[in-house]
Amino acid sequence: MEAEELEGLSPSSEKRYSESLDSSDGDGDGDEGLLVCDDLELNPFDGLPYSSRYYKLLKEREALPVWKEKYSFMEKLLQSQVVMVSGDATCGKSSQVPQWCAEYCLSVRYQHGGVVCTQVHKQTAVQLALRVADEMDVNIGHEVGYVIPFENCCTSETILRYCTDDALQREMMSSPFLGSYGVIVLDGLHEGSIATDVLLGLLKDVLMARPELKLVLNASPLLVSSLSSYYGNVPLVEVPAQPPVEVVYLSGVHTDAFEAVLRLIFEIHRSGEEGDLAVFLACEQDIEKAYEVLCREGSDLSPDLGELVVVPLYPKEKLSLFRPSEDAEQKGQAPPRRVVLTTSSGESLLCSHAVRFVIDVGLERRKVYKPRIRADSLVTRPISQSQAEVRKQLLGPSASGKLFCLYSEDFASRAMKPLQPAEMQEANLTSMVLFMKRVDIAGLGHCDFMNQPGSFGPAGKRPHGTWFVMRHCPCQGVRGELSSRLEQITRDFFRGAAGWVWPPA
Repeated sequence: MEAEELEGLSPSSEKRYSESLDSSDGDGDGDEGLLVCDDLELNPFDGLPYSSRYYKLLKEREALPVWKEKYSFMEKLLQSQVVMVSGDATCGKSSQVPQWCAEYCLSVRYQHGGVVCTQVHKQTAVQLALRVADEMDVNIGHEVGYVIPFENCCTSETILRYCTDDALQREMMSSPFLGSYGVIVLDGLHEGSIATDVLLGLLKDVLMARPELKLVLNASPLLVSSLSSYYGNVPLVEVPAQPPVEVVYLSGVHTDAFEAVLRLIFEIHRSGEEGDLAVFLACEQDIEKAYEVLCREGSDLSPDLGELVVVPLYPKEKLSLFRPSEDAEQKGQAPPRRVVLTTSSGESLLCSHAVRFVIDVGLERRKVYKPRIRADSLVTRPISQSQAEVRKQLLGPSASGKLFCLYSEDFASRAMKPLQPAEMQEANLTSMVLFMKRVDIAGLGHCDFMNQPGSFGPAGKRPHGTWFVMRHCPCQGVRGELSSRLEQITRDFFRGAAGWVWPPA
């Protein structure tokens, strides 16, 4: 019965809004006019006829690599509780898969709730919600909405909502079983945020308590094996990889990457080849320095080369995604060239098919918690091989695109780890642990996390300090106060009492 209902939801390739308008031309009588109105295809989500823009965007959606896997995904979603979707960064799974889940919920008349899709960055959640509302031909804030810190653009009738992973985690505090959702889509798993790891662990128990709940995991190909072992043998929908792009590696010794980036940007601009640039630098300070230099030197370039527009993009700040204007006109002898300066985690903020060149320094500056000194430190280190692969995928199917790696192939194979370390293994967990305990989430310390918190000390004899407290602290008081016993455990642990034995008796 559900399969038959789902078939009725797929847009017909034979009916088009423009054809209906064409058939209404001429001197027909009133009855024929009524017949044309009856033939208009109605949007099942709001009951209104589709607009002409819907069909324009539908052609773009059908050209996405993930579109060919739609009915395979819908079949697996009907038959299984957990489905994994594996594909490249630009295959379209972040925008299309949640829409297909909304069609599934509509087919069962929202018996179990709507759809929620998590994102690591709030900018990505907002922009995806705007894009999906446009593609579904519905109003943002009504049928499709988003929830980010300090902003809720949803109603009680919202069918599909995008939210940050920590927002869904907080919602579990008041609704542990997430009863308002029938399908949960976890996206951005490759970034390994703390909230995503917590959700992955807690949702395993929620799925057992709610057999009708569906969970969809949008993962990169490198995470498929670890997720399969974590959730068991779940159905997998694989999106074919894009054709390989041209990769140019630095020859010789790994020298000053910052100066090499500036020289390469000007060389590409002087070459006259069209296309925007995306530059991945090590830290935000490098973005600021590069922005100043490019703006100063770019003003002295010949106007025949076109304007050099520098766009700084900070992943940690609430800024719009990089999305060039569709109606940009050529105002000179050459079109303007945009140079987007960003850092690690900025891959998901780039939404432009105009990017033809990517420059990667291969380094990142990341905040890492040091339990011995109980403080965060900034560490500059090589990116992972998975991050380098995502940056390569930003070029999409463009045969003329190039990726310039300012490091050697030997550096990539020797110094880069296969996967990016999870935030759970490097961050200070104190605030997360105390918050979860205060809202009475019992047994979190024994949760089966996919990425267990890291260890420190000789041979890993001591665990992460906060992790130890979480696993061994007693229950809280009625008002949420930490008991004196927990305070004593915490004080003894961080003092490093003599004769400490691990594990405790």
